[in-house]
Amino acid sequence: MTAKTYWLEHAWLGTHVEPGVALTVSTSSAAEANGRVTAVRTGIATPPPGAEILRGLTLPGLANAHSHAFHRALRSTVQVGSGTFWTWREVMYATAGRLTPDSYRDLARAAYAEMALAGVTAVGEFHYLHHAPGGTPYADPNAMGEALIEAAADAGIRITLLDTAYLSSGFGQPPTTHQLRFSDGSADAWAERCSVLKDRDHARIGAAIHSVRAVPADQLATVARWAGERRAPLHVHLSEQTAENDACREAHGCTPTRLLADHGVLGPRTTGVHNTHLTDEDIALIGGSGTGTCMCPTTERDLADGIGPAAALQGAGSPLCLGSDSHAVIDLLEEARAMELDERLRTRTRGHWTAAALLRAASADGHAALGWDGAGALRPGALADFTTIRLDSVRTAGPPPRLGAETAVFAASAADVSHTVVGGRHVVRDGVHALVPDVPKALADAVAALHG
Repeated sequence: MTAKTYWLEHAWLGTHVEPGVALTVSTSSAAEANGRVTAVRTGIATPPPGAEILRGLTLPGLANAHSHAFHRALRSTVQVGSGTFWTWREVMYATAGRLTPDSYRDLARAAYAEMALAGVTAVGEFHYLHHAPGGTPYADPNAMGEALIEAAADAGIRITLLDTAYLSSGFGQPPTTHQLRFSDGSADAWAERCSVLKDRDHARIGAAIHSVRAVPADQLATVARWAGERRAPLHVHLSEQTAENDACREAHGCTPTRLLADHGVLGPRTTGVHNTHLTDEDIALIGGSGTGTCMCPTTERDLADGIGPAAALQGAGSPLCLGSDSHAVIDLLEEARAMELDERLRTRTRGHWTAAALLRAASADGHAALGWDGAGALRPGALADFTTIRLDSVRTAGPPPRLGAETAVFAASAADVSHTVVGGRHVVRDGVHALVPDVPKALADAVAALHG
């Protein structure tokens, strides 16, 4: 075990910005991903000898709690012409149909490297692209999931692989041709396959229910039980579209939230993604059960989903986290800013969350939703995952450093990230990725391989 010291010009310590902080972290050559903070010393006006110097404002690493890595190949291409969520979905299915384990690893590696450049240290990958076209399993039935786990390691970030049950195209309907790649046939077969997946230093295995339309009601409990037995995170797309709510009422006589509650899906280890079109009873069920909410504002804008009741959900007891989902942009600071600004548009009032609360959603609560409870804070014992933003760019220059949290959330962007450290190891230094030297080329090559 070795120790390393970082000197932080300014550090966000959860409640305030502290100037001159010395952070000591432990690392080991065998498991650098598990490096932890061993000491935090404040009032250190000058860098200690041999310390790594991080100029700007250092924050706990950001957690991207909802990702579909292959959607990165859709950026801009789906902005041509008009359409709906459902027409967008057809373009998405066509892209999914071209992926192989090798091409998926390349695309995800590049997308995860882009996340690291944006200060993301952990990603929740909502993974349902399991099999070959037509639904035939690969020789390794988890080849696609393993490709994502390998991609995260190559990009230097943590991953929670949320292996997703996706069994039907709608209530009582078999999978479509495109969806055959997603389906294991039954929740029991899904559980058997993903039980082979194992945690690693940089990876956790969780579960997901794609949606109430994609998993028959009598199989929801199987997925929930699998996650509960392993104390693993369980995520679910919930009420993203009004059409889903209408179809659920027609099939079951209740809302999707009530259906999930009746089958034991809701609870403190569960996170509903989007939670957009909810009734007052839905909000009470989610908050009262301690179920989390992952808002993905840039995607919800892009797909014209609507603005979810995030403030009401949090007030009812639902912890909030954030995700970039379709990767229309990868910028967790923008997701945090958008949650507040979208609520301002909806209510025509300001100040629903403080900058501190938004940073918590982007970091500590996101990590908790992904099963990384030891991350998301600059304190002894925490995972040594942190990111630094410049305070001297054209976006961030001017405000005093004591307003660093406000500057980060309401002015900065992913372009202002200068350093990202995971497990005590520099993954991004001075805006350059240490493991993927040319991220734009990696992205361009991976996307071209699919569209070419």
